[in-house]
Amino acid sequence: MEMIPNSTAEIVFFDLETTVPNQTGRRFWVLEFGAIIVCPQKLVELKSYCTLIRPGDLSMVSLKSGRSDGITRETVADAPMFEDVADCIFDILDGRVWAGHNIQRFDSVRIKEAFADIGRPPPVPVGMIDSLGVLSQKFGKRAGNMKMASLADYFGLGQQKHRSLADVRMNLEVLKHCATVLFLESMLPNLLISSSRGFPTVTTRSRSSNNIKLLNKNEGETRSRKSPPPTFLGIQRTVPYAKGRLRKVTERMTDVLCKTQGKQHIVSNFLKYSHLALK
Repeated sequence: MEMIPNSTAEIVFFDLETTVPNQTGRRFWVLEFGAIIVCPQKLVELKSYCTLIRPGDLSMVSLKSGRSDGITRETVADAPMFEDVADCIFDILDGRVWAGHNIQRFDSVRIKEAFADIGRPPPVPVGMIDSLGVLSQKFGKRAGNMKMASLADYFGLGQQKHRSLADVRMNLEVLKHCATVLFLESMLPNLLISSSRGFPTVTTRSRSSNNIKLLNKNEGETRSRKSPPPTFLGIQRTVPYAKGRLRKVTERMTDVLCKTQGKQHIVSNFLKYSHLALK
């Protein structure tokens, strides 16, 4: 269950790269920690930190990684041990809202294990935002299996690097893109229906009859069954955006908003507050 974040606390997006046990009973070893501290009001980056970590058992790290830019045994051979960077990691995580993809079931568990290994209490979050759970609930399965690589591909953000800091930055961008889509889907129908005269028609089944009646009442028109229905503008909330076209869709929607009567201020508010759509 997700914890409700403290509205005054900073948010730290973080990610771990670990070994992948190939046998039952073997443990995970942390190989890299990356984090970005952001201001919750503007999502502006305040501080970033990343470090490779040499595991207690170096033989558990593959000699050759199957991933591009992946971590190998040689990569972490001269890296500091976890106890050498534990103070810095603790200071970054403790007392902040933790955010990341699948951190509730994986990354936060690995952090606790790593601190237990050195006999120290782990850092404690004041809240937790797991983007896997949030996006599965709010964004649905339109991006496939909802893994970070699939979400990045859906929005045309490039290939996932499987390196901590790069994946953290990708996670933040994915959330911003999802917030933009959710905001458009939740806000544009009401705005466009009320100022649709002179614009092309896009109708939805659920709203067509109600909106036709509304326009008839407002304009005082009576129409026969053979007359074509009045035009209005709507948008279907459940239609997924085509992969790689989100930017073009957003630009078109912004252009429509700018042309809407007396609604120019909405564009700036949307750009400023779009991240609030995930709340």
